[in-house]
Amino acid sequence: MHVMPLLLLIAGSAAVAGAARRTRVPAPLVLLAVGLLVSYLPGVPEYELDPDVVLPLVLPPLLYTAATDSSYLDLRAQKRPVALLSVGYVLFSTLVVGLMVHTFVPGLSAAAALVLAAVIAPPDAVAATAIARRLRLPARVTTILQGESLVNDATAITAYKVALAAALGESVGWLGGSLEFLVASVGGVGVGLALMVPLHWLRTRLNDPLLQNTLSLVIPFFAYALAEQVHASGVLAVVVVALYLGHHAWQVDFATRLQEGAVWRMVAFVLESAVFALIGLQLPVVVRDLGDDYGAGEVLWYAVALFVTVVVVRFVWVYPATFVPRLLSRRIREREANPTWKGSFIISWAGMRGVVSLAIAFSIPATLSDGKEFPGRNLILFLTFTTVIGTLVVQGLTLPPLIRAFRLPGRDVQAETLVEANAQAQASSAAEERLEELMADERNALPQPLADRLRRVMERRRNAVWERLGTRNPLTGENTDDTYRRLASEVIAAERDVFVRLRDARYIDDEMLRTLLMRLDLEEAAAFREAEGE
Repeated sequence: MHVMPLLLLIAGSAAVAGAARRTRVPAPLVLLAVGLLVSYLPGVPEYELDPDVVLPLVLPPLLYTAATDSSYLDLRAQKRPVALLSVGYVLFSTLVVGLMVHTFVPGLSAAAALVLAAVIAPPDAVAATAIARRLRLPARVTTILQGESLVNDATAITAYKVALAAALGESVGWLGGSLEFLVASVGGVGVGLALMVPLHWLRTRLNDPLLQNTLSLVIPFFAYALAEQVHASGVLAVVVVALYLGHHAWQVDFATRLQEGAVWRMVAFVLESAVFALIGLQLPVVVRDLGDDYGAGEVLWYAVALFVTVVVVRFVWVYPATFVPRLLSRRIREREANPTWKGSFIISWAGMRGVVSLAIAFSIPATLSDGKEFPGRNLILFLTFTTVIGTLVVQGLTLPPLIRAFRLPGRDVQAETLVEANAQAQASSAAEERLEELMADERNALPQPLADRLRRVMERRRNAVWERLGTRNPLTGENTDDTYRRLASEVIAAERDVFVRLRDARYIDDEMLRTLLMRLDLEEAAAFREAEGE
């Protein structure tokens, strides 16, 4: 893709997404619709999705930002439903949908049908995260959808590789396919585990926020590329590293966190906007490639049948996977809250497909090893496109009113506020104790106005006015600005430690932790700015 079309794509999609934020329609759907309309306007360049760009360059940062915003503790608490969806459902969908496609599309071989089924098996990480954020789903439902979308791409890509090998005539049996899946999964997790601690150590040792954020931008691409280099799952490697770094983000200095949050929000916004617009812009490509091999009525029937099959198969899997383990295990019934049929319905209906499916479909080789065309490749591309469009439009548009109709219990704002207030009270008490300890040491002597200022920091720094004197402490050699900054950092660190401890004890969740840490980061940044007289 040339530079100008790429710039037009980024600028145009960002503008449309910005306008969509002023409406009640989810931005992904607006971008998709605009992309479909624009694709046939005169003078618009043809955007053909390149899997060599999307998979290694677009998918890693989107997975990284989604995983760092997720809660490791919440995902661990929901590991069974997440695993059943991200692994079990993808494999089940591949087999069942593949069998159904082979039945109602007579010209498609069993291997080619499995290729198509594997391509459209994984719900999209970008779509799930975007919809969940907008609709403020119940915490458990959001965690399950996010966890599924983080891991299922790895399962689908591996299943696709096995099905593709069979379609290409390579000898791949159940044992070989299972072994490849195991190697890719274990290898991806292993690469992530090997990288996460050294990368976190390096992040905490770099003292320059610009260097730390540069490293942050490189991490997802490096983890993905390294895992793929050793034939492991790059998706799992990125997710493992991102979950660890996100869980330990409080150990990085405040300036890095503030910059990193802004940088990744911008990256996610640009990539998500471009991705959904790019999906719509694929229409001319898939229609052109389909050619005259099939009649319009015939392919539309295939598209509708496949869409219905994909939707029904997800319901067939989700409900037993939700309720059967509870019937079989007393431990699950005792430890976990009883899920409702409404929550399971939302999880079933929220299976939107996205750009990963299209990218995988476009990576199907055009010819076999003997030079013949890949059987049904153009039809697979078309059906993948219609399934992605169908799920995004039909399910994406109906999901918000469905949630409102079900009246699902959202977050208890009052209860969360009480928990947050209690956590803040505990942290403030710890900060006050730490300040009194520090102020009792003559090496930390400060003019009274600055000492009072530090105390008012813990009272939200209301109406704080003081003068900073430029004298130096004879014991430490610090000027008052340096001492003030150091003490402010110490007392804020005491609060931060309490918040992390409460998070680890599951008294507050990761979302609340990020809110509280952001508040402390801003306060620490303000303390540094005030001490410098800016």
